[in-house]
Amino acid sequence: MKALKRFGAALALCTAAVPAMADQFTAVSFGGAYGAAQQKHMLDPYMEKTGHKILFENYSGGIAEIKAQVESGNILWDVVDIEVIDLERACSEGLLEVFPHDTLPPGDDGVAASEDFSPQALSNECGVGNIVWTVLYAYSSDTIKGGQPSTINDFFNTEQFPGKRALRKRPQVNMEWALIADGVPKDQVYDRLATAEGQQQAFAKLDSIKDDLVWFDSWSQAPQLLNDGGAVMVQSANGRIFDAIQSDKKPFEMVWDGHIYDLDVWAIVKGTKHKALAEDFIRFATSSKPESGMQEVAYGPTRQSSYAYVDPAIIPKLPSAHLEEGLQASGEFWADYGESLGEKFNEWLLK
Repeated sequence: MKALKRFGAALALCTAAVPAMADQFTAVSFGGAYGAAQQKHMLDPYMEKTGHKILFENYSGGIAEIKAQVESGNILWDVVDIEVIDLERACSEGLLEVFPHDTLPPGDDGVAASEDFSPQALSNECGVGNIVWTVLYAYSSDTIKGGQPSTINDFFNTEQFPGKRALRKRPQVNMEWALIADGVPKDQVYDRLATAEGQQQAFAKLDSIKDDLVWFDSWSQAPQLLNDGGAVMVQSANGRIFDAIQSDKKPFEMVWDGHIYDLDVWAIVKGTKHKALAEDFIRFATSSKPESGMQEVAYGPTRQSSYAYVDPAIIPKLPSAHLEEGLQASGEFWADYGESLGEKFNEWLLK
């Protein structure tokens, strides 16, 4: 009987250990100051509140790694911070779980989530928008020559502003910028880019500065290239440059003209074994107070109620204060044309 009791106690201990293992999941995002802000305002408070453990890893964006995991059945990531420009395609290809938007909590002011969130934040069934951000270009006042760039055309003007330009190695944003700089009105960019002629026009414009281009893969490289003189102008997520200015006192200037703004979304990888935990985390991370913490890196919240926690002095530095100068990225366009333009872009790089 004693042996049986000891066996029962041991079995109970083993059983009790199982939930502890199940209460751990992996989230991935873009690292740098952005990831640090998420860690501080979303992940750490969630772990403290719930006792769940989150393994937080970096990735460089896109859907290739997600697709490889889902197709192999070897799911290593549970929650991903994905750009809307990639979300549409990932969702349409069945790489992400459908998120139950009706389970999102109301704002801290009591307003229902469906009214508190911006429409874009809940426009895709596979995720919940957590920040508004943008891609712009920046320069250093220490290294720029020829004056002070102020337009997207200046990025392509290597005669007046000599030196290397750094771009993220993907067609998104680069193709839009090329057309805007070549005179296509912002509201016609995606219609034009959907045609063979428009694509040729964009590549021709990029050809005009191809010899002066430096390519990078991760947003973390952008301020580094600007700081070490690897480029005199760099494409960057706005928060990276903002952090370099605020935290490191770098003499960088941001150019808002022609910026391509978008949302980042928390989404769940299809087939995860931690779906319920992932959903619970997203509900917490996209609530009013956690979202407001992203003001530290100049990314705007997607909930109106979050602005009650945002420093009024920061609001003019958020992308939401410069929407008229920019163009919203079309996730729908890139879902339809992303694969084919990606192939054409890679072929163009090799020429």
